[in-house]
Amino acid sequence: MLASSSLTGGCHISRIGTQHLQPRVCGASKRTAHRAVATKRCTILWNAVISLVADLFGDDEHVEVERADSAPLATRMRPRSLDELVGQEHILGPGKLLRRAIEADRLPSVIFSGPPGSGKTTLARIIAEMTHAKFIRISGVESNVAEMRRVIAAAANRLSTSGRKTILFVDEIHHFNKAQQDILLPDVEAGTLRLIGATTYNPFFYVNSALVSRSQVFRLEPLTVEQLELLVDRALADKERGLGNYSVKMDKNARRHLAKLSDGDARKCLNALEIGVLTTPPLADRAEVGRGKREKQSEVAGVSAPGYSAGAIHFTLQVAEESIQQKAVVYDRAGDAHYDTISAFIKSMRASDEKGAMYWLAKMLHAGEDFRFISRRIVIFASEDIGLADPDALRLAIATQQAVEFVGMPEARIPLAHVTAYMCRAAKSREAYDELNAASEKVEIEQTRRVPEHLKNKHFPVNPEG
Repeated sequence: MLASSSLTGGCHISRIGTQHLQPRVCGASKRTAHRAVATKRCTILWNAVISLVADLFGDDEHVEVERADSAPLATRMRPRSLDELVGQEHILGPGKLLRRAIEADRLPSVIFSGPPGSGKTTLARIIAEMTHAKFIRISGVESNVAEMRRVIAAAANRLSTSGRKTILFVDEIHHFNKAQQDILLPDVEAGTLRLIGATTYNPFFYVNSALVSRSQVFRLEPLTVEQLELLVDRALADKERGLGNYSVKMDKNARRHLAKLSDGDARKCLNALEIGVLTTPPLADRAEVGRGKREKQSEVAGVSAPGYSAGAIHFTLQVAEESIQQKAVVYDRAGDAHYDTISAFIKSMRASDEKGAMYWLAKMLHAGEDFRFISRRIVIFASEDIGLADPDALRLAIATQQAVEFVGMPEARIPLAHVTAYMCRAAKSREAYDELNAASEKVEIEQTRRVPEHLKNKHFPVNPEG
């Protein structure tokens, strides 16, 4: 091992550990031997540097995560082209802006926002494949400034040496701090790399405004039940990447159950399908003929070898229920879903839509929303939207707030449903609220009025004597 080395302006080799390499000669022969040893070590060091650069800037095209047997079904079944992609017709349909930009290789930096499993990562990979760009993925949660600088340097080197473009995919870009986002700005603007950001939040609120202004923002929608059923059928039929080598008989109600409870999330739907297929034992054949042969094949292939099954698997509704367990409600208690859902709840009560209000209340409770927050909003609604039309509404709202604090969850949902139904059925009046807003506007924009003499407090003089 070398004790010290430098490649700047020549090569300096430490004398430590070199004595055994020196030949026992004198004069010119000794100097020649020293130069030969130094040259050899310089060559070794230079090859090490070249290897390191190759590791930093290499393409590693042979890495195919999607084709690995150990990868989850959702990863193996990622669409490889826009034609395979399911959903998002509003931005990828024929003639749409995003599709035209991808096909013409004129795509600017973009930010995809949408719920989990809607295809943000998949679409980014398809774009890289269609535009023959190097695809680099980093996480907004785990990456740091040093990694960002390394990726940018690699992109600049790749563009200058081979002319190949780089697509930097930043997952959960809303977790980037300002320093990380600011590092990207010059290179995004100069075209050194193309940025594709992905977030489940509203990028206009959570991503640096300077970065948003240099990118096109596209909203991806959750997949419909029919689209998820199509993905299930495709996975069951695909023998190369899916479960096509299994003999699966899937009931229609089981397929529908998986699609419904996945709540638009393709990843959750396909992974639930895979775990159901791999953990359900095949149906026992009526005849025992060939049983030994099948068992021998199973031993060779492995019990859980992807893509192999010796018998037919009946995927029933019960299997579907066990595979997916609980519906994945897209909800975050501090983000867009939190405010959007409470807004839908209040507007449903305002429109006297009792069924709608109950639905949004149930969604919030199911997702674990704080019941105290819901009760506070109902108190505000009782005074703001019902007000003078039914003064009892405010009294009931305050009583409900006290009740939910007293009983707690899960029973708190009962008084919350009670007061929600009352608010929907009550007459509405915003008269007091509107008058307060009008008076507040006058205070802000008009000259402040003095208190008239007949309204002043006459019991205490303003300037008492003595």
